[in-house]
Amino acid sequence: MNEVCFKSLIKDQCWSLKTYEANGGYSVWCKILKGELTPEYIIDELKTSGLRGRGGAGFPTGLKWSFMPRHSDGQKYVICNSDEGEPGTCKDRDILRFNPHAVIEGMAIGGFVMNASVGYNYIRGEFMEPFYRFEDALKEAYKVGLLGRNINNSSVNFDLYTHLGAGAYICGEETALLESIEGKKGQPRFKPPFPANVGLFGKPTMINNTESFASVPEILRCGGQWFADIGVENSGGCKLFSVSGHVKNPANFEVPMGTPFKDLLKMAGGMRDGARLKAVIPGGSSTPVLTAKVAMNMTMDYDGIEKAGSMLGAGSVIIMDESTCMVEVLTRLTHFYYDESCGQCTPCREGTGWLYRVLKRIIDGNGEQTDIDLLLGVQDKIIGNTICALGDAAAMPVESFLRNFRLEFKYYIEHGKSMVKG
Repeated sequence: MNEVCFKSLIKDQCWSLKTYEANGGYSVWCKILKGELTPEYIIDELKTSGLRGRGGAGFPTGLKWSFMPRHSDGQKYVICNSDEGEPGTCKDRDILRFNPHAVIEGMAIGGFVMNASVGYNYIRGEFMEPFYRFEDALKEAYKVGLLGRNINNSSVNFDLYTHLGAGAYICGEETALLESIEGKKGQPRFKPPFPANVGLFGKPTMINNTESFASVPEILRCGGQWFADIGVENSGGCKLFSVSGHVKNPANFEVPMGTPFKDLLKMAGGMRDGARLKAVIPGGSSTPVLTAKVAMNMTMDYDGIEKAGSMLGAGSVIIMDESTCMVEVLTRLTHFYYDESCGQCTPCREGTGWLYRVLKRIIDGNGEQTDIDLLLGVQDKIIGNTICALGDAAAMPVESFLRNFRLEFKYYIEHGKSMVKG
């Protein structure tokens, strides 16, 4: 987004209820309150749209909503996961800052479909501006009677609250998030049972990402097929990509699924200072790194990125030029996951520490020839052996960095210094 457009948005207060309604906001919610839409219709439209979870897992949203036991009696909950902690990801905070009412409407629609009368938006502890912006939007929605009990005499009940976390990466995992809302230490739960059956306070709970909820009202306004036609097969609609690193204009870009990576790179202004592209992490720091050659032939969708050898994740595109030391990058990433591990699972608690300490030893000039095999052995013992995906998130980058840039690691071990920086 250029500076002129950005200033225009700020001037018009794009986050206000007035602006949102002027662009069709809450029209779907009003139809629901008038009894014009059914839960079955909404689920079918979401399935047709091909919308997949925008938080990283990529599970089909319509299918996920259909799993909820919405016809059973008792309390149910809708949760928005706004705990955006993946390094390289900065899209959800902008949705909360500039389009909070889309999240509110999406969550309210989800509550209606799931027969859930209470919702929580779990916002990362460092996001104070997004938190206050969302709180103000909630006040606006309540003031005009769009939320609450027996809304507009429709017999529809939906109360929505914000819950501010403490900034723990592990609370981005859905069951650790539930534990945190309940006032407990944020640690993942064993599954099954899944949250759809036993979630918040032991009740059926549906959890989706911020971008997923924000997409729902527009899909229902324009039609599921409209959204599907924007993207490509198996990757419906458009997607927000957070482009950071060695580019001229790092920013969030919303593009159709299937957009070539090279086009996304051009939108970000190309490489900074005329440098050459070296590597790309396409889906956030927990996804495998790709070489420049592979990335330049990649399309930005689930299947395209998987074919290239990585994952779309949350759409966090980290760009690295030829001045980047891949040994230093991996060392920093492993330190992050070592620091953020909740310590519940032994393979993750001990394995992340081993990964960081071995790489730190290499960085300090004390590496040994056996260290590469040691790193590969440790990451192999972590993957698939933990309750949640944090262990996999810490281990997957290690294998891809060593596979694609092994010579840099060997050089660092042999010479005690970076091949790139000399």
